[in-house]
Order: sequence, then C-alpha cells, then structure tokens
Amino acid sequence: MGFLQDAPQLAHPYRSDRLLTALLDRVLPKDRRAALDADLDALGDYALLAFARNGRSTRRKPVLTQWDAWGRRVDRIELTAAWLEGPELTTRHAILASGHESHEFARLEEFARAYLYHVASEFYTCPLAMTDGAVTALKASGNRALIDRALPHFLSRDASQFWLSGQWMTENTGGSDVGHTETVARQDAEGQWRLYGRKWFSSAVVGEAALALARPEGADGGTAALALFYVETMDGQDRKPELVIDRLKDKLGTQELPTAEIHLEGLPAWPVGDLAHGVRQVAPMLNITRTWNTIGAVASMARAISLARDYARRRQAFGRPLLQQPLHAQTLADMQAEFEGAFALAFEVAHLLGRVEQAVATPQEAASLRLLTPLVKLWTGKMAVNLCSEALECFGGAGYIEDTGLPQLLRDAQVYAIWEGTTNVLSLDSLRALGSHDSFTALRKLIGQWLRPAHNTQASFTVHAALDAAAMHLDSKKIDRPTLEAGARGIAITLARCTAAALLARQDAWCSAHGDKRPAAALRRFLGHGLLRLSDIDGEDTRLLLE
Repeated sequence: MGFLQDAPQLAHPYRSDRLLTALLDRVLPKDRRAALDADLDALGDYALLAFARNGRSTRRKPVLTQWDAWGRRVDRIELTAAWLEGPELTTRHAILASGHESHEFARLEEFARAYLYHVASEFYTCPLAMTDGAVTALKASGNRALIDRALPHFLSRDASQFWLSGQWMTENTGGSDVGHTETVARQDAEGQWRLYGRKWFSSAVVGEAALALARPEGADGGTAALALFYVETMDGQDRKPELVIDRLKDKLGTQELPTAEIHLEGLPAWPVGDLAHGVRQVAPMLNITRTWNTIGAVASMARAISLARDYARRRQAFGRPLLQQPLHAQTLADMQAEFEGAFALAFEVAHLLGRVEQAVATPQEAASLRLLTPLVKLWTGKMAVNLCSEALECFGGAGYIEDTGLPQLLRDAQVYAIWEGTTNVLSLDSLRALGSHDSFTALRKLIGQWLRPAHNTQASFTVHAALDAAAMHLDSKKIDRPTLEAGARGIAITLARCTAAALLARQDAWCSAHGDKRPAAALRRFLGHGLLRLSDIDGEDTRLLLE
C-alpha cells in the first residue's frame, strides 16, 4: 500500500491540560484538590473512551418513534450511547451536585468537571445546564413544596433517582422577546393548573421535568403577565399523554441532542411563584446557563487545539512536521494564546459565581459578575466558531471530511453564539449592566487588584489604556443611545479582552514563580493581538449600506 496518514490522537484531557491543573493548583485548598482529582481523572478517561468510540461509529442522531406497531402513541426517543450513559456519569462524579455544595469553590469544581465531560457527553451537558438552572430558579422562588419535590432528584448522586429538567420558553415567534407567548395555563375543576399550547424549541424533552412559561387564562397581554410553571413529563415509564412530541429538530450541529417541537394538551403544572412576572423568575437561571454555555465553548476550543497540535506533530510536509513549519507554528501559537485568555475569563466567572452564591464575594466581585457573565458568554461563543474553523484549516482537506469527525467541531461550535442569548442580545444586556449596576467601576477596581501582584508594567499600561478608551465610548453625555447600541459589540469584546488580559497577567505571576514561562508567552501574544475592538459608528453609512 501507499502512504497512509496517521489520524490525530487525543491526549488525556485532564492529565495533559496544564491550564486546568495550574488553575486548580493556584486556587483550591489542597484537601479540596485531592478530593476533586479522582473525578477529573475519571472524566478524562471517559473522554478518551468516547473519542475512540466515535472514531468507529457513524451514529450521530437520536430517533423519534411516534407510534408503536399497534397504533399506540408512544413518542419514544432512542438516544446515542453517550446520552444513555449520561445519568450514571453525572451522578457518579457529582457533576451537578457538586455545584450546590456549601463552599465558595463549589461552582469552580462543578465547571471543572463539566469542562472535561462536555465534548465526550455529546451535549448531554445542555440538559444538565437546564437542570442546574432549574435548581437555582426553584431555590430563588422559595417554593418549599417544589424544592422538596424536585431538588432531591435534580441533585441526586444515584442514577436511578436522577431527573433532568428542560426549559420550555420559545414558541413559534422565537427569539428573546417572549411577550407573545401563546401557551395558556388553565385550572381544571379540581383546581389543578394545566398547560395548553405549542413550544417550538424545547430542550431536554427526554427529561422528567421542565420549567415553562405560560399565560394564565384571563391575564393581560405582554411579558409581565406571564407565569413560570413547573411540570413533570413522565407517568412511571411512559411519557404523559398530555405531552405530544411533534418532531425533533434537524440542526446544523449538536445533532446527538434531541431538541423537540411539542404540543401541551393539558399537561399538569404547578406555579413556581406568583402568577405573573414569570420572566423575572427565570432570571436566576441565566447566570447558570450562560456559564455552562461558556464552559462548553472553552471545552470545544480545547479539543480543537489538542487535535490540531497532535496532527501537526504527525503530519509531514516538505520534509518536516507541520509543527516545524514557521507559519503553521505561528498559527497554532496564536490560537493557543487566544484560548488561554478565554479559559482564564471563563473559569474566573465560574469562581465568582460560587463566591457570590455563598455570600463571600466582595461588592466589586458581585457587581462585576453581573457584567462579566454576558461578556464572557458572547466572547467565547464567537471565539469558538473562529477557533474551530481555524483548527479545521490546520488539517487541510481532512478537516472538511465528515468521516474524520473534525467538521463536527465547527458545526457544534456555532451553537454557543446562539443559545442562551445571541451576541447582539448579550451585548445590549452588557450595556444595561454598565448603566444600572455601576459594573464598570467595580470591574476596573477588580482588574486593578488582579494586576497589582503581577508586576507587569506592559500588561497594566495596555489594559488601563484600553479601559480608558472604552470609558470614552460609554460616555452617555457625548454619545446618543442609538450610537451606543450600534457599538455595543465592540465595547463588550473590548471589556472581555481587557479582563482576560488582566487574568492572564495574574496567572503568569503565579506560574512564573513555579518555573513555568508559558503563561508569560501567552500574555505577550494575547496583548500583541490587541485589546481594543471599538469602532466609530456612522449611522448614515449604516443606512446607506442597508438600502
């Protein structure tokens, strides 16, 4: 036979991940680190198993069977192997339960687990995110009956007792504006609330529960009159007949994840709180689901870079490995530096979330989290698409062939910029945080705290100069609201990059003291790519270009 190219191999996702191990070494107390290590190592082992299995299989999509052979409506969904393994892995390694322990590192430890599990899970982490969000929303509601009913299942460490929760908000109108919700909640003769209507984009339809928006019968129109309801989907082993699955979505990516269009035909439901302001009751979920989205984006980037680096060592071109080709090496190094910035910001947000939830955060940390959550989600979502696309180029034609499994990285990455708020939605949300929570001042103080021990003059000067430029763009006395909104993306990404640079400087100071010079190289390269993404907005040019 002629030449055969070796396929890229996946290094152990935990043991080979210097960023994660250095972060945990720096942040976690030794006793907590030792307890976490076994779970992370096992999840890395599972990732290797799943990677090898996917190389031998072409099965990618769940299958919906709506009717059995005798004409009975069953709406049975056959799942991939990874999804069938999801409950056991989630409970055995406390992927969800760990995030709700009573210490400030709970979220950091949870998202370290999720980071290693995500790609191997085939987006089983999506319903985990919804379930985590449901736990948070129910806790915030104070509804003791629902808390006692649902949380022991959602946070169970026993797979036989574990439940997933969906999030059923989106209808035919789609998008973030849910004020046109047509699902109606009616009370029957016994006083039981029941939901009627169509949910067009339903997550975790294979789960045992969900939170759903509906308009109580007779309530006013608009968003404020919507209520949030808790529902359960199963009657023993059978799906409740009042929940009808119309079809599964045929999506660009995340194809293993069964996302459904459903009809609710009197599904029993229980109000989470007051019969109004349901969107406000959903709000506690957003910090959670957006952080899950962020960690998923960073995990996908880590996988793409790992495979591209391994391939660069195996692939010979013009007499030497790709890794020794100057331009290819430069490309990989650029990708690595950007990834390290994204990783640093993603896990700082995870840590801040835990500190805020456990009431040990400083006022600056709490105010900054409100701003950083949409910033990191929108930035990593866009970066995942760009970085995974660049990674596919590193494989040449093989990166475009489905049999290699590589195109799935790019198809899946596109979801991060769409789910849980698009880039524009989150950019505008960031403006609201900047305008109403004094988040910018708080973030600048926090960044200053991170930079001081780093003793890096270049990083400090560059970050503060970029923040000064962003402050000028945010000066409402000089800039009208439409212009401010038109430039919201640039402001958001600039603030994300400034924060990431400060965190890279902090990590570099710690790693340099422990003999690792690579974080310093990542910081220099990241700063070299520039922090400013601001742009001058000309409304007349925009109008002309849209004619």
